[in-house]
Amino acid sequence: MTELHASLGSGEKLSLNWTYLNAIANGVSAIDLEALALRNLHDARQFAREYGFDMDQPATPGLLQRAQREAVAFIRCSFLEPQQAALIPPEVAAPDDPLQLLVYASQRGQLSDARRMWACAVLKVMHGIFYIDNNLKLRHFHAIRAQVFGTLDEVIRRDGDQYYLSDGDLCLPLLHYDRKDNKGRNSILLKLLQKAAYLAADIYDHLGVRLVFATRCECLLALRTLQRAHLVSVTNVDAERTRNTLLDLEAAKQVFCKHRAQLEHSKAYPLELLRQMDEELAAIAQPQTRCDNPHSGSGFNSIQVTVRKMIHVQQLDAGPDMDYDVSFFFEYEMQLMDEASYQRSLSGPASHEAYKKRQLDTARTRVFGRELLRWIEQQPAAH
Repeated sequence: MTELHASLGSGEKLSLNWTYLNAIANGVSAIDLEALALRNLHDARQFAREYGFDMDQPATPGLLQRAQREAVAFIRCSFLEPQQAALIPPEVAAPDDPLQLLVYASQRGQLSDARRMWACAVLKVMHGIFYIDNNLKLRHFHAIRAQVFGTLDEVIRRDGDQYYLSDGDLCLPLLHYDRKDNKGRNSILLKLLQKAAYLAADIYDHLGVRLVFATRCECLLALRTLQRAHLVSVTNVDAERTRNTLLDLEAAKQVFCKHRAQLEHSKAYPLELLRQMDEELAAIAQPQTRCDNPHSGSGFNSIQVTVRKMIHVQQLDAGPDMDYDVSFFFEYEMQLMDEASYQRSLSGPASHEAYKKRQLDTARTRVFGRELLRWIEQQPAAH
Protein backbone atom coordinates (compact mmCIF):
# COMPACT_ATOMS: atom_id res chain seq x y z
CA MET A 1 0.00 0.00 0.00
CA THR A 2 1.39 3.40 -0.99
CA GLU A 3 2.11 5.63 1.96
CA LEU A 4 0.57 9.10 1.68
CA HIS A 5 2.30 12.33 2.65
CA ALA A 6 0.81 15.80 2.65
CA SER A 7 2.32 17.80 -0.22
CA LEU A 8 1.64 20.62 -2.68
CA GLY A 9 4.43 19.59 -5.02
CA SER A 10 3.32 17.99 -8.29
CA GLY A 11 6.40 18.42 -10.42
CA GLU A 12 4.52 20.99 -12.50
CA LYS A 13 3.78 24.68 -12.11
CA LEU A 14 0.99 25.17 -9.57
CA SER A 15 -1.70 27.09 -11.42
CA LEU A 16 -5.42 27.73 -11.00
CA ASN A 17 -7.97 28.41 -13.71
CA TRP A 18 -9.69 31.30 -11.99
CA THR A 19 -12.50 31.67 -14.55
CA TYR A 20 -13.42 28.00 -14.35
CA LEU A 21 -13.22 27.83 -10.55
CA ASN A 22 -15.31 31.01 -10.27
CA ALA A 23 -17.99 29.38 -12.44
CA ILE A 24 -18.08 26.33 -10.13
CA ALA A 25 -17.99 28.26 -6.85
CA ASN A 26 -20.37 31.06 -7.82
CA GLY A 27 -22.84 29.24 -10.04
CA VAL A 28 -22.04 30.63 -13.49
CA SER A 29 -24.05 28.79 -16.14
CA ALA A 30 -22.06 26.45 -18.37
CA ILE A 31 -23.56 28.14 -21.42
CA ASP A 32 -21.86 31.40 -20.47
CA LEU A 33 -18.35 29.95 -20.25
CA GLU A 34 -15.83 30.87 -22.94
CA ALA A 35 -13.51 27.90 -22.38
CA LEU A 36 -13.06 24.61 -20.52
CA ALA A 37 -10.03 23.62 -18.44
CA LEU A 38 -8.81 20.30 -19.86
CA ARG A 39 -5.19 19.61 -20.72
CA ASN A 40 -5.33 16.62 -23.08
CA LEU A 41 -7.41 13.67 -24.32
CA HIS A 42 -6.78 11.80 -21.07
CA ASP A 43 -8.51 14.65 -19.20
CA ALA A 44 -11.24 14.61 -21.83
CA ARG A 45 -11.93 10.90 -21.28
CA GLN A 46 -12.19 11.46 -17.52
CA PHE A 47 -14.47 14.45 -18.09
CA ALA A 48 -16.71 12.35 -20.36
CA ARG A 49 -16.82 9.50 -17.85
CA GLU A 50 -17.96 11.76 -15.01
CA TYR A 51 -20.45 13.42 -17.36
CA GLY A 52 -21.95 9.98 -17.96
CA PHE A 53 -20.26 8.54 -21.04
CA ASP A 54 -17.85 5.63 -20.66
CA MET A 55 -15.64 5.61 -23.75
CA ASP A 56 -14.85 1.92 -23.19
CA GLN A 57 -18.47 1.07 -24.00
CA PRO A 58 -18.74 0.18 -27.73
CA ALA A 59 -21.86 2.31 -28.35
CA THR A 60 -20.53 5.51 -26.77
CA PRO A 61 -18.37 6.91 -29.61
CA GLY A 62 -21.22 6.58 -32.09
CA LEU A 63 -23.63 8.28 -29.68
CA LEU A 64 -21.26 11.22 -29.25
CA GLN A 65 -20.68 11.50 -33.00
CA ARG A 66 -24.43 11.64 -33.67
CA ALA A 67 -24.88 14.38 -31.07
CA GLN A 68 -21.93 16.32 -32.52
CA ARG A 69 -23.36 16.14 -36.05
CA GLU A 70 -26.80 17.21 -34.84
CA ALA A 71 -25.29 20.13 -32.92
CA VAL A 72 -23.38 21.37 -35.97
CA ALA A 73 -26.48 21.03 -38.16
CA PHE A 74 -28.56 22.93 -35.58
CA ILE A 75 -26.04 25.78 -35.41
CA ARG A 76 -25.85 26.08 -39.18
CA CYS A 77 -29.63 25.99 -39.58
CA SER A 78 -30.61 28.18 -36.62
CA PHE A 79 -27.76 30.63 -36.03
CA LEU A 80 -25.90 31.06 -39.33
CA GLU A 81 -26.72 32.31 -42.80
CA PRO A 82 -26.10 29.74 -45.59
CA GLN A 83 -22.96 31.57 -46.70
CA GLN A 84 -21.58 31.35 -43.14
CA ALA A 85 -21.75 27.55 -42.83
CA ALA A 86 -18.11 27.09 -43.85
CA LEU A 87 -16.92 29.35 -41.02
CA ILE A 88 -16.97 26.37 -38.63
CA PRO A 89 -13.43 24.90 -38.77
CA PRO A 90 -13.36 21.42 -40.37
CA GLU A 91 -11.79 19.82 -37.29
CA VAL A 92 -14.78 21.11 -35.24
CA ALA A 93 -17.43 20.41 -37.86
CA ALA A 94 -16.23 16.82 -38.38
CA PRO A 95 -13.67 15.76 -35.76
CA ASP A 96 -12.06 12.32 -35.92
CA ASP A 97 -12.80 11.96 -32.19
CA PRO A 98 -15.62 14.02 -30.61
CA LEU A 99 -13.61 14.15 -27.36
CA GLN A 100 -11.11 16.32 -29.20
CA LEU A 101 -13.71 19.10 -29.00
CA LEU A 102 -13.19 19.19 -25.24
CA VAL A 103 -9.47 19.75 -25.75
CA TYR A 104 -10.05 22.39 -28.43
CA ALA A 105 -12.46 24.18 -26.07
CA SER A 106 -9.66 24.42 -23.49
CA GLN A 107 -6.88 25.77 -25.70
CA ARG A 108 -6.11 29.46 -25.86
CA GLY A 109 -3.74 31.25 -28.18
CA GLN A 110 -3.90 33.33 -31.33
CA LEU A 111 -3.87 30.30 -33.63
CA SER A 112 -6.44 28.31 -31.64
CA ASP A 113 -8.90 30.98 -30.44
CA ALA A 114 -11.37 30.57 -33.33
CA ARG A 115 -11.27 26.80 -32.96
CA ARG A 116 -11.79 27.12 -29.19
CA MET A 117 -14.82 29.39 -29.63
CA TRP A 118 -16.45 27.13 -32.23
CA ALA A 119 -15.74 24.00 -30.14
CA CYS A 120 -17.39 25.68 -27.14
CA ALA A 121 -20.45 26.55 -29.22
CA VAL A 122 -20.85 22.98 -30.50
CA LEU A 123 -20.37 21.51 -27.01
CA LYS A 124 -23.02 23.81 -25.55
CA VAL A 125 -25.55 22.56 -28.09
CA MET A 126 -24.48 18.94 -27.54
CA HIS A 127 -25.12 19.45 -23.82
CA GLY A 128 -28.72 20.40 -24.65
CA ILE A 129 -29.09 17.38 -26.95
CA PHE A 130 -27.90 15.03 -24.20
CA TYR A 131 -30.46 16.56 -21.84
CA ILE A 132 -33.28 15.93 -24.30
CA ASP A 133 -32.16 12.37 -25.06
CA ASN A 134 -31.86 11.45 -21.38
CA ASN A 135 -34.95 13.16 -19.99
CA LEU A 136 -37.22 10.43 -18.61
CA LYS A 137 -40.31 12.62 -18.86
CA LEU A 138 -39.79 13.01 -22.58
CA ARG A 139 -39.45 9.24 -22.92
CA HIS A 140 -42.93 8.82 -21.40
CA PHE A 141 -44.40 11.68 -23.40
CA HIS A 142 -47.22 9.72 -25.07
CA ALA A 143 -48.57 8.61 -21.67
CA ILE A 144 -48.20 12.14 -20.30
CA ARG A 145 -50.07 13.69 -23.21
CA ALA A 146 -52.93 11.18 -22.98
CA GLN A 147 -53.42 11.80 -19.24
CA VAL A 148 -53.12 15.59 -19.38
CA PHE A 149 -55.54 16.02 -22.26
CA GLY A 150 -57.80 13.28 -20.95
CA THR A 151 -58.46 15.48 -17.92
CA LEU A 152 -58.84 18.65 -19.96
CA ASP A 153 -61.30 16.97 -22.33
CA GLU A 154 -63.65 16.51 -19.37
CA VAL A 155 -64.20 20.29 -19.13
CA ILE A 156 -63.54 21.49 -22.68
CA ARG A 157 -66.53 20.38 -24.71
CA ARG A 158 -67.19 20.67 -28.42
CA ASP A 159 -70.45 21.21 -30.29
CA GLY A 160 -69.71 21.29 -34.00
CA ASP A 161 -67.05 23.94 -34.50
CA GLN A 162 -67.82 25.65 -31.20
CA TYR A 163 -65.82 24.89 -28.05
CA TYR A 164 -67.08 25.50 -24.52
CA LEU A 165 -65.49 25.42 -21.10
CA SER A 166 -67.92 23.79 -18.69
CA ASP A 167 -67.83 22.19 -15.26
CA GLY A 168 -71.47 21.13 -15.51
CA ASP A 169 -72.56 24.46 -14.00
CA LEU A 170 -71.25 27.40 -16.03
CA CYS A 171 -70.77 26.92 -19.77
CA LEU A 172 -68.49 29.56 -21.29
CA PRO A 173 -68.14 29.86 -25.09
CA LEU A 174 -64.57 29.95 -26.39
CA LEU A 175 -63.54 32.12 -29.32
CA HIS A 176 -60.38 30.05 -29.79
CA TYR A 177 -59.09 26.84 -28.26
CA ASP A 178 -55.45 26.15 -29.05
CA ARG A 179 -53.79 22.94 -27.93
CA LYS A 180 -50.02 22.52 -27.84
CA ASP A 181 -49.46 18.79 -28.17
CA ASN A 182 -45.67 18.84 -28.14
CA LYS A 183 -42.72 21.09 -28.80
CA GLY A 184 -40.51 19.93 -31.65
CA ARG A 185 -36.99 18.78 -30.86
CA ASN A 186 -35.35 21.93 -32.26
CA SER A 187 -37.85 24.10 -30.39
CA ILE A 188 -37.02 22.36 -27.09
CA LEU A 189 -33.31 22.74 -27.79
CA LEU A 190 -33.69 26.43 -28.58
CA LYS A 191 -35.67 26.99 -25.38
CA LEU A 192 -33.01 25.28 -23.29
CA LEU A 193 -30.20 27.29 -24.82
CA GLN A 194 -31.80 30.66 -24.13
CA LYS A 195 -32.83 29.96 -20.52
CA ALA A 196 -30.74 31.58 -17.82
CA ALA A 197 -30.59 28.33 -15.87
CA TYR A 198 -29.63 26.41 -19.05
CA LEU A 199 -30.50 22.77 -18.29
CA ALA A 200 -31.15 23.09 -14.56
CA ALA A 201 -34.75 24.07 -15.24
CA ASP A 202 -37.43 22.09 -17.02
CA ILE A 203 -39.28 23.18 -20.12
CA TYR A 204 -42.81 23.84 -18.90
CA ASP A 205 -44.64 24.28 -22.16
CA HIS A 206 -44.16 20.89 -23.81
CA LEU A 207 -47.93 20.64 -23.40
CA GLY A 208 -50.45 23.39 -22.90
CA VAL A 209 -53.72 25.02 -23.85
CA ARG A 210 -54.74 28.55 -24.69
CA LEU A 211 -58.35 29.50 -23.94
CA VAL A 212 -59.54 32.70 -25.59
CA PHE A 213 -62.81 34.35 -24.52
CA ALA A 214 -64.56 37.47 -25.72
CA THR A 215 -63.95 39.40 -22.49
CA ARG A 216 -61.61 39.59 -19.52
CA CYS A 217 -64.49 39.00 -17.15
CA GLU A 218 -65.10 35.63 -18.84
CA CYS A 219 -61.43 34.79 -18.15
CA LEU A 220 -62.19 35.38 -14.47
CA LEU A 221 -65.21 33.05 -14.69
CA ALA A 222 -63.07 30.51 -16.59
CA LEU A 223 -60.54 30.52 -13.76
CA ARG A 224 -63.40 29.84 -11.35
CA THR A 225 -64.65 27.01 -13.59
CA LEU A 226 -61.21 25.37 -13.74
CA GLN A 227 -60.90 25.72 -9.96
CA ARG A 228 -64.33 24.15 -9.38
CA ALA A 229 -63.35 21.24 -11.63
CA HIS A 230 -60.12 20.89 -9.61
CA LEU A 231 -57.92 21.24 -12.67
CA VAL A 232 -56.43 24.33 -11.06
CA SER A 233 -55.97 24.46 -7.32
CA VAL A 234 -53.64 26.03 -4.81
CA THR A 235 -51.89 22.68 -4.33
CA ASN A 236 -51.26 21.85 -8.00
CA VAL A 237 -50.24 25.27 -9.31
CA ASP A 238 -46.58 26.25 -9.53
CA ALA A 239 -46.88 29.61 -7.78
CA GLU A 240 -43.46 30.80 -8.94
CA ARG A 241 -44.48 30.38 -12.57
CA THR A 242 -47.90 32.04 -12.36
CA ARG A 243 -48.01 35.13 -14.57
CA ASN A 244 -51.01 37.47 -14.55
CA THR A 245 -50.76 40.44 -16.88
CA LEU A 246 -54.48 40.40 -17.70
CA LEU A 247 -56.63 40.96 -14.62
CA ASP A 248 -56.48 43.32 -11.66
CA LEU A 249 -58.29 40.99 -9.26
CA GLU A 250 -59.23 43.74 -6.79
CA ALA A 251 -60.83 45.81 -9.54
CA ALA A 252 -62.46 42.71 -11.02
CA LYS A 253 -63.96 41.87 -7.64
CA GLN A 254 -65.48 45.34 -7.41
CA VAL A 255 -67.04 45.12 -10.89
CA PHE A 256 -68.22 41.53 -10.41
CA CYS A 257 -69.94 42.26 -7.09
CA LYS A 258 -71.72 45.25 -8.67
CA HIS A 259 -73.19 43.13 -11.49
CA ARG A 260 -73.48 39.69 -9.87
CA ALA A 261 -77.28 39.81 -9.52
CA GLN A 262 -77.65 40.73 -13.20
CA LEU A 263 -75.39 37.85 -14.21
CA GLU A 264 -77.31 35.38 -12.06
CA HIS A 265 -80.68 36.40 -13.50
CA SER A 266 -79.68 36.56 -17.15
CA LYS A 267 -81.84 34.22 -19.23
CA ALA A 268 -79.64 34.39 -22.33
CA TYR A 269 -75.85 34.46 -22.34
CA PRO A 270 -75.09 38.05 -21.15
CA LEU A 271 -72.29 38.93 -23.57
CA GLU A 272 -73.20 42.62 -23.76
CA LEU A 273 -73.24 42.87 -19.97
CA LEU A 274 -69.84 41.19 -19.84
CA ARG A 275 -68.51 43.70 -22.38
CA GLN A 276 -69.88 46.54 -20.27
CA MET A 277 -68.18 45.05 -17.22
CA ASP A 278 -64.92 44.94 -19.16
CA GLU A 279 -65.24 48.68 -19.90
CA GLU A 280 -65.82 49.43 -16.23
CA LEU A 281 -62.90 47.19 -15.29
CA ALA A 282 -60.57 48.97 -17.74
CA ALA A 283 -61.49 52.33 -16.19
CA ILE A 284 -60.41 51.39 -12.66
CA ALA A 285 -57.85 48.57 -13.10
CA GLN A 286 -54.16 48.98 -12.37
CA PRO A 287 -51.76 47.61 -15.02
CA GLN A 288 -50.66 44.07 -14.25
CA THR A 289 -46.96 43.89 -15.01
CA ARG A 290 -45.67 40.78 -13.25
CA CYS A 291 -43.84 39.05 -16.07
CA ASP A 292 -40.36 37.62 -15.62
CA ASN A 293 -39.99 36.39 -19.20
CA PRO A 294 -37.55 38.76 -20.93
CA HIS A 295 -38.81 37.70 -24.35
CA SER A 296 -42.47 38.64 -23.81
CA GLY A 297 -43.36 41.71 -25.86
CA SER A 298 -45.10 44.81 -24.61
CA GLY A 299 -48.86 44.54 -24.92
CA PHE A 300 -48.97 40.79 -24.30
CA ASN A 301 -51.67 40.14 -21.70
CA SER A 302 -52.78 36.81 -20.29
CA ILE A 303 -53.22 34.74 -17.17
CA GLN A 304 -50.65 31.98 -17.44
CA VAL A 305 -50.83 29.15 -14.93
CA THR A 306 -48.41 26.22 -14.73
CA VAL A 307 -50.31 23.18 -13.47
CA ARG A 308 -48.62 20.22 -11.80
CA LYS A 309 -50.24 16.84 -12.57
CA MET A 310 -49.25 13.43 -11.26
CA ILE A 311 -48.64 11.05 -14.16
CA HIS A 312 -48.83 7.25 -13.89
CA VAL A 313 -47.10 5.14 -16.53
CA GLN A 314 -47.34 1.43 -17.25
CA GLN A 315 -46.18 -1.14 -14.73
CA LEU A 316 -42.62 -2.30 -14.75
CA ASP A 317 -41.81 -5.94 -14.12
CA ALA A 318 -39.43 -5.74 -11.17
CA GLY A 319 -39.98 -9.29 -9.93
CA PRO A 320 -42.80 -11.71 -9.10
CA ASP A 321 -44.19 -9.60 -6.26
CA MET A 322 -42.81 -6.20 -7.14
CA ASP A 323 -44.89 -4.80 -10.01
CA TYR A 324 -45.43 -1.09 -9.48
CA ASP A 325 -46.57 2.04 -11.26
CA VAL A 326 -43.99 4.65 -12.08
CA SER A 327 -45.42 8.00 -11.01
CA PHE A 328 -44.04 11.51 -11.28
CA PHE A 329 -45.27 15.09 -11.51
CA PHE A 330 -45.43 16.80 -14.89
CA GLU A 331 -46.09 20.49 -15.37
CA TYR A 332 -48.06 21.97 -18.25
CA GLU A 333 -49.34 25.45 -19.07
CA MET A 334 -52.79 26.98 -19.21
CA GLN A 335 -53.19 30.40 -20.75
CA LEU A 336 -56.35 32.52 -20.54
CA MET A 337 -56.83 35.54 -22.82
CA ASP A 338 -59.57 37.89 -23.95
CA GLU A 339 -60.20 38.63 -27.61
CA ALA A 340 -58.41 42.01 -27.64
CA SER A 341 -55.28 40.54 -26.06
CA TYR A 342 -55.37 37.63 -28.48
CA GLN A 343 -55.59 39.93 -31.50
CA ARG A 344 -52.59 41.92 -30.24
CA SER A 345 -50.65 38.67 -29.96
CA LEU A 346 -51.01 38.01 -33.69
CA SER A 347 -48.77 40.88 -34.82
CA GLY A 348 -46.26 43.43 -33.58
CA PRO A 349 -44.05 43.08 -30.48
CA ALA A 350 -46.62 40.89 -28.68
CA SER A 351 -46.80 38.33 -31.49
CA HIS A 352 -45.49 34.80 -31.22
CA GLU A 353 -43.26 35.36 -34.24
CA ALA A 354 -41.57 38.33 -32.57
CA TYR A 355 -41.30 36.33 -29.34
CA LYS A 356 -39.52 33.46 -31.13
CA LYS A 357 -37.17 35.92 -32.85
CA ARG A 358 -36.17 37.36 -29.45
CA GLN A 359 -35.63 33.83 -28.13
CA LEU A 360 -33.46 32.96 -31.12
CA ASP A 361 -31.34 36.08 -30.72
CA THR A 362 -30.77 35.33 -27.03
CA ALA A 363 -29.85 31.70 -27.68
CA ARG A 364 -27.46 32.66 -30.50
CA THR A 365 -25.71 35.22 -28.31
CA ARG A 366 -25.34 32.76 -25.43
CA VAL A 367 -24.14 29.84 -27.55
CA PHE A 368 -21.64 31.89 -29.56
CA GLY A 369 -20.62 34.43 -26.93
CA ARG A 370 -19.83 38.00 -27.86
CA GLU A 371 -16.24 37.16 -28.78
CA LEU A 372 -17.29 34.65 -31.45
CA LEU A 373 -20.07 36.96 -32.68
CA ARG A 374 -17.47 39.67 -33.28
CA TRP A 375 -15.23 37.14 -35.05
CA ILE A 376 -18.08 36.07 -37.34
CA GLU A 377 -18.86 39.68 -38.25
CA GLN A 378 -15.23 40.21 -39.29
CA GLN A 379 -15.18 37.29 -41.73
CA PRO A 380 -15.75 37.96 -45.45
CA ALA A 381 -18.18 35.03 -45.66
CA ALA A 382 -20.41 36.72 -43.09
CA HIS A 383 -21.43 39.48 -45.49
